Amino acid sequence: MSPKSSILTGMETTDQRPTILIVDDSRDNVQVLASLFQADYAIKVALNGLEAIRIAETLPQPDLILLDVMMPVLDGHETCRRLKQVAATADIPVIFLTAMDQPDDEELGLALGAIDYIVKPIKPAIVKARVKNHLELKKLRDLLRDQSMLDGLTGLSNRRRFNQALTAEWSRAQRTGSSLSLVMVDIDYFKQFNDTYGHLAGDDCLKAVAGALQAAVKRSHDLVARWGGEEFCCLLPETNAAAAGGVAERMRQDVAKLQIEHQSSLTAAFLTISLGIAAIKPDKTAVLTAFLESADMALYQAKKNGKNQVCISV
Repeated sequence: MSPKSSILTGMETTDQRPTILIVDDSRDNVQVLASLFQADYAIKVALNGLEAIRIAETLPQPDLILLDVMMPVLDGHETCRRLKQVAATADIPVIFLTAMDQPDDEELGLALGAIDYIVKPIKPAIVKARVKNHLELKKLRDLLRDQSMLDGLTGLSNRRRFNQALTAEWSRAQRTGSSLSLVMVDIDYFKQFNDTYGHLAGDDCLKAVAGALQAAVKRSHDLVARWGGEEFCCLLPETNAAAAGGVAERMRQDVAKLQIEHQSSLTAAFLTISLGIAAIKPDKTAVLTAFLESADMALYQAKKNGKNQVCISV
């Protein structure tokens, strides 16, 4: 397997295995490490620190980074420091894999935030075992984190998780110049639904709508969350207004297909939702609260226009 094919393998988004990003300016070292891990993991490759940061910020992100220290352009120490300073990449485990074998070198690497420090020449069985252990620990940490950020009723992400993701994706979009879209969702005449059918039916309704919204998104890094009450939101990284409009319309149709009876609705005989969209390529002068307000205003316009529709902020 050549370094070039390693990069292609690592960039395949259909590969559901954990992803390792190998960062080393030596193509021979990349070849050795890629051949060591390719049977069990998806592989991404960077030949310098700046390329490593770009790949680490690109969705889907790597699950673990093997990082050399002595590299041109940006050395491993500075690469690790920058990764740990940014919310979007701070939680990716970094293992230094280097020929620098002095205790002070190891101390510095760990102080910069690396989770482990392995000295070359490597013992393949030991490196594989350490990588496996750290990936399992990361999976457990992610599970515990996710459980603390779930809405108890619907199983979707809660508002706390959404706010964290929004801040991280906003910063990422500012750095990379990519688009970011937000969909705000509100169930039409939900108070009347509760008054007519009771709160237990209302809870069942919220769970059904949540399931339909979640099923409407197709990428693992799209985030559907319960905003509060009968309101939901969907964060769509690297998505422009037109693409977000397609996702929102699919959500609207999928909820309508549930055919949940709603005798008290003035819009339809069944339950419907209204959706508002904001999309932006945020530069350094963009304001996050204004982005949220744009999505909220688009939702307000959809409700004002008669509900059961999608409006895009202009």
